[in-house]
Amino acid sequence: MVLAVLVGVLNLALFVMLGGEARGRLPFLLVAAVLGAYAGQALGARLGDPIRIGDFGLLSSSAVAWVGMAIVAIVSTLGPSRQA
Repeated sequence: MVLAVLVGVLNLALFVMLGGEARGRLPFLLVAAVLGAYAGQALGARLGDPIRIGDFGLLSSSAVAWVGMAIVAIVSTLGPSRQA
């Protein structure tokens, strides 16, 4: 679980750096990244992952974390926005 949190936070930092700002959706992106990394690790353990750190599948956990963050980003653009 600790590696899932670290991988999720690292991928979140990279996602925000590449995508710009993430003001109000940052907590949702963090939850999606950590849960995605945890789910990706479980998936990588079953299917096999070419890049592993011990028993932790790094490639699959990063990929599913990015999928989770992309889903949050897409849903946040579809929802209503505040006008200044």
